[in-house]
Amino acid sequence: MTTHTPTVPAEYPRPWTRHYGAGVPTNLSLPEGSLVDMVEQSIRKYGSKTALEFFGATTSYQALGEQIRQAASGLKKLGVKQGDRVALVLPNCPQHIVAFYAILRLGAVVVEHNPLYTDRELRHQFEDHGATVAVAWDKAVDRLEAMPTDIPLRSIVSVNLIESMPLKNRLALKLPVPAARKARESLTVSRTPRSGSRNVVAWKKLLDHRPLRRRHPRPAASDLAAIQYTSGTTAAPKGAMLTHANLMANAAQGRAWVPGLRPGKETFYAVLPMFHAYGLTLCLTFAMSLGAKLVLFPKFDVDLVLNAAKKSPPTFLPAVPPIYDRIAAGAKEKGVSLKGVRFAISGAMNLPPATVQAWEEATGGYLIEGYGLTETSPVAIGNPMGPTRKPGTVGVPFPLTDIRVVDPENPTVDRPAGEQGELLIRGPQVFQGYWNKPTETQAALLDGGWFRTGDIVSVDEDHFVTIRDRIKELIITGGFNVSPSEVEEALKRHDSIAEAAVVGIGRPSGGEDVVAAVVLKEDAHFQPEDLREYVRAELAAYKVPRRIVQIPDLPRSLIGKVLRRHVRDSLMDSAAAGSGVAEGNESDKQDSAGNGSTPPGNS
Repeated sequence: MTTHTPTVPAEYPRPWTRHYGAGVPTNLSLPEGSLVDMVEQSIRKYGSKTALEFFGATTSYQALGEQIRQAASGLKKLGVKQGDRVALVLPNCPQHIVAFYAILRLGAVVVEHNPLYTDRELRHQFEDHGATVAVAWDKAVDRLEAMPTDIPLRSIVSVNLIESMPLKNRLALKLPVPAARKARESLTVSRTPRSGSRNVVAWKKLLDHRPLRRRHPRPAASDLAAIQYTSGTTAAPKGAMLTHANLMANAAQGRAWVPGLRPGKETFYAVLPMFHAYGLTLCLTFAMSLGAKLVLFPKFDVDLVLNAAKKSPPTFLPAVPPIYDRIAAGAKEKGVSLKGVRFAISGAMNLPPATVQAWEEATGGYLIEGYGLTETSPVAIGNPMGPTRKPGTVGVPFPLTDIRVVDPENPTVDRPAGEQGELLIRGPQVFQGYWNKPTETQAALLDGGWFRTGDIVSVDEDHFVTIRDRIKELIITGGFNVSPSEVEEALKRHDSIAEAAVVGIGRPSGGEDVVAAVVLKEDAHFQPEDLREYVRAELAAYKVPRRIVQIPDLPRSLIGKVLRRHVRDSLMDSAAAGSGVAEGNESDKQDSAGNGSTPPGNS
């Protein structure tokens, strides 16, 4: 493993601090210790208060602490030790929180995974990080058991979401009616154990251990805490290495940015998946550090959110623009009050003014836009929570965060004020490098601790940042990042496809559609819906092209590189003309906008 620890100078000119909101410090003393120390402090301070709520079932901070120590003991029995990677393949649920901190308590490293990933996507990541133990949603266990034997995974802890629900919900799900059966099948699955080398253990059994002894060695702030996979410009996602200090710093920066938050009295809604960096920081660390009540949703569903809001109104709600739109519209339609939501931070895509207006009218609170990447833990820039915010920009750097705008071809050369260039970021939240990828790490982290974001920005006279373009050509759809190369490779595995180019085409409401241009092999027939179904079997649903267009050849540069910008222009023209286009259905929109979520900006 190769790590890189950036050095951050004690002082650096930060003229943007004059635009900080009232009460936001221009400097910040970062907490010492690890994430384990942080959550244990909240457990001691807020023991009797509710830490987690799941379909109405609640867990106190004291009970959470006990379960963390029991799960840590169970994982230790499975052989987990300091420095080991342990995979989490879970939606939002109480077991996710417990497993996350139990892994860290042993000094091990959390590796988060989307539980809806296909066999191919999971296999690539497991081959990369080499985890020997996984804690997984029972609906994902079969995919993990079926992995090739050369992958070192030896034990799988199976999690049944229904077990964390209130008794009345569990009983209702057993009713012999179609609605109950459909709901039950969406939450769990009946499995027949495989005969193989991998040991599958039920979550209940993992907790059936005496709590881990308090004197067991603890992780240090500099230790690696998590590996978060982020799509790059190639087909292979890279694992961003985040230390306890990185994630602690970003949680502290978030608390400083919103000084109106009340420790021990806030209610956070986890509608963002915690397997993503934004959900991880805002829910697994930020909320827990405040002693907040965290209301968990296994997926985004407007009705679930509004029903929960009647009993446990949210006060802080991080999300993406389509989610805010749907919650505000649903609340208005059903007569549900959102007046308790004082703060909301949006990311992943442009925040339309209409979304801000509708949300702030419904809540009476603030909705601001921010920016970040997985490599920055993730939040680095945000609009102030107050009158100094600038709609249309992503705001100014967080406390202790520095930025530069440089020539993309020569990042040692700063661009003059007001000119566009590549954004560089430096701060205590900047990651340590990419897991097992020293070459990519060296390219991303420059001397002095500067991280190359790959995003083209401009900075105005007040030092507010506006995102202009992306060097990396990532596609952001419904809050998720999609690597064009990954989708292209999936398309080219189809027997009829000779070449493919995948781009993102913007939507009027923000975000992008994944759109593909394909060149057919000789004598092949163009069957766009068959192609979409083929890709759906290979990749997660949000990566499936919304439209597929057949073209005779791909535009290339003099050195043979496909010119995706030209492809995008041509696809926009062909979509307008309606020729050779395969349109998706409404369920695809819900997959990308309803269940998606990422850190502010890119990830």
